[in-house]
This record gives sequence, C-alpha cells and structure tokens, in this order.
Amino acid sequence: MDQRIIDLYDDFTHGGMNRRAFLDRLAALAGSTAAATTLLTVLQNNYAQAQTIPENDPRITAETVDIPGAQELKGYLVKPKDAAGKLPTVIVIHENRGLNPHVKDVTRRMAAEGFIALGLDYLSPMGGTPADEDKGRDMIGQLKGPDVIACGKAAVAYLKARPDSNGKVGAIGFCWGGGAVNTLAVNEPNLNAGVAYYGGQPKAEDVPKINAAMMMHYGGLDERINAGIPAYEGALKQAGKTYEIYVYEGANHAFNNDTNAARYDKEAAETAWKRTVGFLKKNLA
Repeated sequence: MDQRIIDLYDDFTHGGMNRRAFLDRLAALAGSTAAATTLLTVLQNNYAQAQTIPENDPRITAETVDIPGAQELKGYLVKPKDAAGKLPTVIVIHENRGLNPHVKDVTRRMAAEGFIALGLDYLSPMGGTPADEDKGRDMIGQLKGPDVIACGKAAVAYLKARPDSNGKVGAIGFCWGGGAVNTLAVNEPNLNAGVAYYGGQPKAEDVPKINAAMMMHYGGLDERINAGIPAYEGALKQAGKTYEIYVYEGANHAFNNDTNAARYDKEAAETAWKRTVGFLKKNLA
C-alpha cells in the first residue's frame, strides 16, 4: 500500500483531522470515493481476527475486576490456570481506542506466557470502552494526564498486593499505551519493568525518576514517534538506566496489531514479542 495512505490514516487515528477530512484526502490519494471505501476496510482493524487465544482457552482464566484506589476503574484480568506458586504480574495498556478485542487478546497472550495480566480499561470511569472506535478515540482525548497516572498507579498497587502475585509488576503498552507506560515509569517507583511499543517519550528531565528496567520497540517508518528516540535514549544513557531500544526497519506504527492488515508486520511483531516476554521474565522474576 502507498505509504502516504498509511501515514494519512496514522494522522487521522491520532487526532490530526476529523473523519470527513480524512475520507476526502483518502479519496484523493486513492483516485475515487469507491477506491477509498475499499481501502478503508484494509486500514481499519478487523476484530474478527482478534482471537489468537480464545477466552475459553484451557490454559487461562479470565474475568473483569474492579481496581481499588481509582473511581470506577475496571480491568480484564487473565491468569494461567492451575499455576503453582506466586506469579509475576503485567499491566497491558491499550491503544488510543480503548480496551478493544485485540488488546484483550494480547492480555490473554501475556497470561499464556505465565504472567497474571491485567488489561486496564482507562475509559471505564467514563462508562467503558465503546464499540465505536472513533468515539473511543475521542474519549481518550478527554482523559487528563493526572487521571491517567492515577489509574496506572492504582493498577500497580492492585497487582502488587494480590495474594497470587510475587510482588513484581511490569507494564506493556501500545501506541497511546506505550506513551502511558513511559509516563507510568516516571511516576511510579514500584514499577519493575516497562515495555513501550511505539509510544510517546517522556521529557528528558523526567527520565532520572525512572526505576523500572525499560524496553522500547519502534517501527522504522514511524517518523512521528521516532523523532523522540534520540533525546529519550540520551537521557536514559546519561542517567544510567537499564534499557533496550529496538527499531524494526520497514515496519510501520502499530506493527504489532495483527487485526490491521495495512500496518501489521509479522516478522517484526514476532521478534518484538519474543524479546518482550524474555525481558519481562528476567526483570519480574
């Protein structure tokens, strides 16, 4: 697909224009409204493909839980079935459209790797993640920074205190959620490890506050987010933090999302996931 079309969709999904303007520009690039309509089915997420690990998979158990410490905050808790002993825990932070079927599937994948995984719904205090992605994106835009931090800190405290937890808490996030992982790492000293997929970086002056070991994954074609890598890496290095940064050449923003045919990169996603699981197991043991 023409990279200009993917970049246009990225701009739209991150609030750079309204839907009408996006469709008009897409039609201009595609050559017609009909062609734009066809392209839209490829650009948008197809949640019918979100069942890599079904909810009734015999390896896991899943439930919705209330998170104390933040008003009406809920999460999708998935853990290994019949696990012996206490387990490491991981918060899974969604993209800028909320806790959708794809992110729930990622939460189940994390549980299948041996973690207690919490897919946190940052929109639950506002009534929960809607089925309409455009509405979900608009709701994300209404969240205030201090509330996002408070939700993350409440989730860390909840997981750390669980009787089946080993007391270690990590976080993994994608897109908006990647930025939320970086922000949580700055503001939560009890976070042990953070993995940010193509997420916005914190201010360089805030990096010394990070206690967690950090891993970052970026798509090589994601110029918007990648512009912040040098300053972030420089600050991490200068502060003596434990970190790993990977850039996957030829991959787009959201390359891990296997429900999005236009941007999913199988090789990059599988390599990043393998690195992520190993990193979290090492730092949450």
